[in-house]
Amino acid sequence: MRRSGAPSQLSGNAEKRPRFVPPGASPPCPGTESKPLSPQYGFGYALEKVQRTLSSSAQNETGCSVQPKAARSAPAASRALARVLNATESKENEAGCSIGGLEEHMKDNRRAGANNYPQLLPSSPLPSGGSACVPGAAGSGSGCSRDGVRCFGVMWCKASKKKHKRWEGDAVLVTRGRTATLKDMEGKDIGKGSGYKVSVLASLSEGETLMIGGKEVEVMGVISDEDYSRGRCFQEVQVEKEEPHVNPATPLSRHLAPKPFCPPTMLGGADRVRPNLVVEQTCRPRYNPLAPGALVMPRPSPNHQWSNNKSGLPVVDVVVDPHLTSHLRPHQRDGLLFLYECVMGMRAAGRHGAILADEMGLGKTLQSVALSWTLLKQGPYGGKPAAKRVLVVTPGSLVQNWGTEFNKWLGRERITVFTVDPAHRIEQFVLSPLHSVLVISYEMLLRCLEQVQTVDFGLIICDEGHRLKNSSIKTSSALSSLSCARRVILTGTPVQNDLQEFYAIIDFVNPGILGSSTAYRKVYEEPILHSRQPSCTEEERALGEERAAELSRLTGMFILRRTQEIINCYLPPRLDWTLFCKPSPLQRELYKSLLCHGVFKACLQGSTRAQTHLACITALKKLCNHPNLLHSSVKERTDSGSVESSLYEGLGEILPECNISGELNAADSGKLQVLVDLVEAIRQLSPSDRVVIVSNFTKTLDLLQTLFSHMGCTFCRLDGHTPTTQRQRLVDHFNSPYSQNFLFLLSSKAGGVGLNLVGASHLVLYDIDWNPANDIQAMARVWRDGQKKTVHIYRLLTAGTIEERIFQRQVAKQGLSGTVVDLGKRTEHTSFSISELRDLFSLTDTSCLTHDLLNCSCSMDGSVQGVVEEEERVSNRSCQLGRHSDGGRLAQKHLSMSELMQWRHFSGDTCTFSDPYLDLARNHITFAFQTTIAHTA
Repeated sequence: MRRSGAPSQLSGNAEKRPRFVPPGASPPCPGTESKPLSPQYGFGYALEKVQRTLSSSAQNETGCSVQPKAARSAPAASRALARVLNATESKENEAGCSIGGLEEHMKDNRRAGANNYPQLLPSSPLPSGGSACVPGAAGSGSGCSRDGVRCFGVMWCKASKKKHKRWEGDAVLVTRGRTATLKDMEGKDIGKGSGYKVSVLASLSEGETLMIGGKEVEVMGVISDEDYSRGRCFQEVQVEKEEPHVNPATPLSRHLAPKPFCPPTMLGGADRVRPNLVVEQTCRPRYNPLAPGALVMPRPSPNHQWSNNKSGLPVVDVVVDPHLTSHLRPHQRDGLLFLYECVMGMRAAGRHGAILADEMGLGKTLQSVALSWTLLKQGPYGGKPAAKRVLVVTPGSLVQNWGTEFNKWLGRERITVFTVDPAHRIEQFVLSPLHSVLVISYEMLLRCLEQVQTVDFGLIICDEGHRLKNSSIKTSSALSSLSCARRVILTGTPVQNDLQEFYAIIDFVNPGILGSSTAYRKVYEEPILHSRQPSCTEEERALGEERAAELSRLTGMFILRRTQEIINCYLPPRLDWTLFCKPSPLQRELYKSLLCHGVFKACLQGSTRAQTHLACITALKKLCNHPNLLHSSVKERTDSGSVESSLYEGLGEILPECNISGELNAADSGKLQVLVDLVEAIRQLSPSDRVVIVSNFTKTLDLLQTLFSHMGCTFCRLDGHTPTTQRQRLVDHFNSPYSQNFLFLLSSKAGGVGLNLVGASHLVLYDIDWNPANDIQAMARVWRDGQKKTVHIYRLLTAGTIEERIFQRQVAKQGLSGTVVDLGKRTEHTSFSISELRDLFSLTDTSCLTHDLLNCSCSMDGSVQGVVEEEERVSNRSCQLGRHSDGGRLAQKHLSMSELMQWRHFSGDTCTFSDPYLDLARNHITFAFQTTIAHTA
């Protein structure tokens, strides 16, 4: 029968094996149990002196000491140890009997090193007589914390009286006072017990057994308090510390690898070695590493060479192509070094994944192109390429853009990129050895997964990788099924504030580094979330901080996040305007009618579902854009008989005849009037400038397209119905200096991310999104590398309506930014409290509700104000800008208010906005916030 099934026992346990007994060992004292004694050297030799010193006094009374209690021997051992270590002469030949308790204690501690559990070192303090700890649990490294909590590594099995136990697995035992808790290696509680004697739990040591909840456990070793608080005892995968890399400029010995074995009996054996030496001499870097400005990758460490260079090839410097190096900015050079170290496994042993989470516009594509080209042509061992083929997976709208970027930086004659589209099928790439890079969309990857799996890729790059935040979707499963270990995720939008989504992305690039999903939730997610609750205890808060720090340590070595501030010096100034537009009389009347509707009242009473809440919010957002959008919904939904259709009952009587007939009147929407005036002002003052108009609704783009056609403006449009093969062609045509298009109508859902529209210097965000990341992505389309003109960003909001409340929520969310997990958890807001709905479903007759909530006493003429004082009284209004009832988020409110207070404030009645375009479009603007983003020396 197999004695043990525990993972720690499958390969054998060092301390359970028979130990060698030297033939000359001294016999045991009479009257005690015969135990083999191993020879004493070093520290053990000093301990033998301690034992003999103590036994000399005990022999006068009993002749031979028996095994005393550990708690009584510990102080005597401390005093005797000090006397012996300071002694000048040896008592090596002195006869006497050893103290069994201290002898066994030191054997246990020596054996504890076999399982990586802490040992009692000579410098570790021994416990005092009044301590609850005993030898074997003393010090911070032996599991005795300040509050009496001790942790042990154990094996467990079901309670049985059999001589040979059948151990089920490893576990962690946590004792506190008179209670004990057994946790499996995923952090889940599998047994609890209470009512134990304090002395029993305090004296637990290696080899002892304990019954907990119908399970029998055997202590294997002590776990330090630091290892438990940081969760390291639950980690099956240990991440090695980064080893210092050898300076590439320092010449290394050319004979790092041993010479191949040559049998002495073979004639001409020496001549057989010469070809290898010739090969070794010809393995030179592809480019000169000593050239000025050369970017040389780090050399692999000795451990990396031992595990990855089995053939003993010489180490060669990897130098980035000088043609690419001349285009790389300093932060891009650092990013390329980071990516290379990660995918080559130099940062963590056996881990080849990386997440490049730079903000938009920092050149993630260029860094990825440089990494791909470097791995396709070079390698650290013998100069052999590290990758034969590269796979780039991207959203459908960016497939052609990636092909263009490869050709832009490398040229068509140096690299051949295969982009999958209806005209180019995946079978052509599989059969042709000419193409080294495959660019495919996420949707096409699912269709062609079997063909893709047949190709041996050396690198996978996933653009807009936040799509993989759910590990259960088909896209994540398909990519995880590929055998390639080198995986890179690019995302301009950081992982949102959901630790499970964070785990999904981390587990994709480096599988298993955080354990299973269950272990991650128990060890990291739950303690971190509990520590952030206002009602958490001090112990829960400290444990959550320790686990968060450990999670940051584990993941920080392969996540790189830089903000856009580092490239502001390369970009022209950017002026951000938030414009509050006065609602038209028709909009105000329809808005009040909707708020008085029975469905809205039912929402405020809590008698409806979350789906109805979203339907009401969508109806109000459409009304803010234009009443015609509401009328189209009336015609589409009245026949369906659903709860949503009842929203539009009776609205047809309020709508004027022009709206019923489908005619468009710009005067019916305050925002549309401002947009028309703004477009006319730009066309009048700067005829060579171009404008991008972004909306979340396709129906809104239809309405704007009709309006600008009547105005005689030339435009192009990109939305979800635009074929993927034509999207990049539209972008290139609009960015061309010879383009005749004045406007670019863009859907934020289809092309709001990843597109470069530097041909325009004005961008208008016509409506607002719940998630600030979507608006930030859309507004960054024109302020990117290649932009030469000053950029003007205009965000339009209808004053006093739901759009202004959403803007306040965005300001509150952005106050939480600053880390990799830096945006709000809920992007769709599928649930709301009654107080939140009451605030959303309201109409305020004011020029700017947000400015009123700031309690700002500025002159509203654009003069810069100081930062709001911390002692300023919080408004009693329950708005998202800073709810007074939530004491735990009070600091968040002040941060958001401080950001807004640093902006310039303009009333609609001010003499000038200091912007020539807005001065001509000011008739329907009630208030404006303005800030300038520019590089300052």
